[in-house]
Amino acid sequence: MDSVIQQLIHFFSALMLLLNFSMLAQRRVLALIRLLALQGLVLSMNIGCIAYASSLPEFYISLILTLVLKVWLIPFILHRLLIKLGMQGKIELIINLPSILLIGLALVIFAFALSASFAQNRTNHLALALASVLISSFMLIIKRKAISQVISILALENSLFFVVSSSTYGMSLVVELGIAFDVLIGLFIFGIFFLRIRENFESLDVKHLEQLREE
Repeated sequence: MDSVIQQLIHFFSALMLLLNFSMLAQRRVLALIRLLALQGLVLSMNIGCIAYASSLPEFYISLILTLVLKVWLIPFILHRLLIKLGMQGKIELIINLPSILLIGLALVIFAFALSASFAQNRTNHLALALASVLISSFMLIIKRKAISQVISILALENSLFFVVSSSTYGMSLVVELGIAFDVLIGLFIFGIFFLRIRENFESLDVKHLEQLREE
């Protein structure tokens, strides 16, 4: 692959990591949705580079699909759901922000150490991509509101998609279509689930789910 394309992929890897760090520290749901849309845009640009380098039509289809779903449709659905639920406030975190950022930094260091055994010309790229996956997984643990956890799941899916597409220089279109369909169906199910939680508990804090288990 052309060195310029490779450098662009490294740059997009760094952007994905930066966006994940921003989402990790973000406490407003609306800002999380915007950052998720930016993640989709970076992912789209990465696929665009791969499509240009490979000259395969299926990658351009993947590019269009990613732009429509991850940059527009999914953030739009989440935003509408946010309005429906009347959630405009801050997200409660399990631990304080300085500790979160320190743990995030430790995960980045761990990712670089873990990727040191890979080929030298891909070490930085794989380390950045792996760090994005670890941070989005950590974000899933520390966010308490249900909708923020769904956003964390979507961010994790974006990070995993980025790792696969940039490491193997493409993903089977059939696999990508299947994942996209699953994500959309899951999103609608979560939307219905959130509405029911809101109706019964007047809150979307996941600690209320423990009451369901006890009853």
